[in-house]
Order: sequence, then C-alpha cells, then structure tokens
Amino acid sequence: MLSRTADNLFWMSRYVERAEYVARILETTQRLATMPVSYLGGSNEWESAVATAGCSAAFARNYDEANEDNVVAFLAFSPANPSSIRSCFEIARTNARAVRTALTAEMWETINGAWLELKRFGNGPTSREELARFLRWVQETSLRFDGSAYRSMLRNDAYWFSRLGLYLERADNTARILDVKYHLLLPVHEPIGGSLDYFQWSAILRTVSANTAYHWVYRDSLKPWLVADLLILNTQMPRSLASCYDNLVRYTDSIAHAYGRQGPAQRKARALRTRLTNSRIDDIFQSGLHEYITDFIAENHQFGASVSEQYLM
Repeated sequence: MLSRTADNLFWMSRYVERAEYVARILETTQRLATMPVSYLGGSNEWESAVATAGCSAAFARNYDEANEDNVVAFLAFSPANPSSIRSCFEIARTNARAVRTALTAEMWETINGAWLELKRFGNGPTSREELARFLRWVQETSLRFDGSAYRSMLRNDAYWFSRLGLYLERADNTARILDVKYHLLLPVHEPIGGSLDYFQWSAILRTVSANTAYHWVYRDSLKPWLVADLLILNTQMPRSLASCYDNLVRYTDSIAHAYGRQGPAQRKARALRTRLTNSRIDDIFQSGLHEYITDFIAENHQFGASVSEQYLM
C-alpha cells in the first residue's frame, strides 16, 4: 500500500472518532450545565469542555468568555477550530474521497452523506433541543461509519491502518477526559467525594458510555479510583487505555506480519501495553493520576509519531 493511502485511512478514522468524542463532551456538558448551581458550585463546565477537547489555547485566541454559545460554536461548527465537529467531518471526508477505492460503498455513503447533512445545519441549531438532536446524530453517524468498516472491510492493510487511527485517537481522548477531571475540574476548596466530585465522575462515565459497565463490573457506588481503574486498566471496557493498546498491538503486528518487517511502532505499542498491564490503580493514585496520564498522553503521541515515520511518510 502507498504511504499516502495509509495516511488517508489513518487520519480519516481519527477524525471520525474525534467528531464523536467532541459531540459526547458537548452533550455531557450541556446536561451538567442545566443542573442547579448548588450541585456544581463555582465550576465553569463550558470552560472544562474546551479543556477536555484540548482546544483551550485556540479558543482563547477567538473568544473572551467560555459560555454556552461560544463553546458550542467553537467546538461544533467553527472552521477556525481544526477539531470542531464540522472540521472533523470535512477532513475525514477529504481523506475518504482520496482513498475511495479502498473503502466499501457503505463507508463512503456514510461519511459523504454526513458531510452533506452537516451543511444543512448551517451555523448550528437554534435551541438546546435541536443541539441535543444534532449531537446524537453525530454520535450515530460515527457508529454507522465504524460499524460499516467492521462489517464490510476486507481484513487487510487498509483495515488495519484505519483501526490504528481509531484506537490511537480513542486512547488520547479517554486519557484527556480523565486528566481534565482530576487535575482541572474539581476546585481546590471542593472535597473529594462531595456532590461536585460525584457529578463530575458521573459525567466522565456518561461521556464514554460506561455507566452501565461501571455498575456491572464493580457493583458499588461511584468511587474515583474505580472509575479510573475501569477507564485505564480494564481490558473489558472498549474505551479503556488498556483495551485500546490491546488493539493497537494487534493491528501493528498484523501490518508487520503482512509486510515482513517490524520496527519502532511495534516496539512502542508493546511497551505501552506492558506498562498498562503491569500497572495497579492504587500505585497510580499514590504516584499521581495526573502525572501518570500526562506521561501516557506523551507516549501515545510518540507512538503516533512512530507509526507516521514508519509507514505514513
């Protein structure tokens, strides 16, 4: 496969996954922002949404205040934000069009149809109800695209490179939402285990569709270390860091086997999976969850760079 084709497939899947993630952030933030102030204290959930999406610097260059209108406009529809939902779908469609022959008809119809449908939204919904429907539509589009790929693509290098993009992006997203919650969201005067802490950890589970999974696995009330354990170390949870790296090792090994050569990408993926396998949540909290997640985000980025240098350039 040409490196350009692999690059298009890799980034196509990353941006579809990112669009869904941003929609999930906005959906959860909208729900939290409607709760009584007595529950949420003085926290600015809309500011936290920008931080969770990794867009704080870009947002500050365009807006003076992190309120609902500004954050929704920036994260959902702004062409100035390369990680907005609109930008993600546009970039994903551009990449998909470049490798249309490598995609199945169902995949192309889903991403092309999503782009055409997105244009009909114009500058965005005019009410919270319309915004909620829009965000649900974004998530459903991502699920249709992912399902089309899973059920219709030949298991060859085109499929493997698209999966690498998806799981690399998913690992980064899960790590970032955990880091923002633990390090940025809870004000210093708020108690761990208080009402604000509880609702924000609940918001994390809702963002990654893990509420039911949490209660199935732990059969306990919400506890920060158990939420972190589910989303970092539990391989049964599809969005956990451990699950993502199980898949990343699988697909980098598949590519290596097909091409008859291993390299830095395979070694880096295995090293990160081994680190996750050998970690224990008590040790992570004792040494610092923020520090652990920060290191993981940096190493995940290095893995992405290894994939790019080895295959996509």
